Amino acid sequence: MDIQEQIEEYISSQSESKRSDMRELHRIILEVMPACKLWFLDGKNSENKTVSNPNIGYGLYTMKYTDGKTREFYQIGMSANKTGISIYILGIEDKTYLAQTYGKELGKASVTGYCIRFNNLKDINISILEAAIRYGVKVTSEN
Repeated sequence: MDIQEQIEEYISSQSESKRSDMRELHRIILEVMPACKLWFLDGKNSENKTVSNPNIGYGLYTMKYTDGKTREFYQIGMSANKTGISIYILGIEDKTYLAQTYGKELGKASVTGYCIRFNNLKDINISILEAAIRYGVKVTSEN
């Protein structure tokens, strides 16, 4: 099964409201990043043990560690969680930036250093979420 099929299977496995919200978010992210690399992480480690929720990833970002090593990862991620959806915006050094810049205008969402979590797409301002995604893509594309 290729990555697009894995993504479709994952989105299709969600409840109806989450499924339609994730399809819309997938469309929006691909609109922002039309030629991006797609990722699908099933949430399992090398021993096939579940260690996280599955994630859809978009783009390519080279993470640099303090020891000089690097690792390729996605720039933007999306995952279903128990109560809703999480959008991950990776590579932003200032862990207060997302909350300070987008938190108040976003709507009913929890914003941490790199994660925007909300229950339903209708609860948030989609244009503000899109602006946060665009910012994350810009920052990780510059690094």
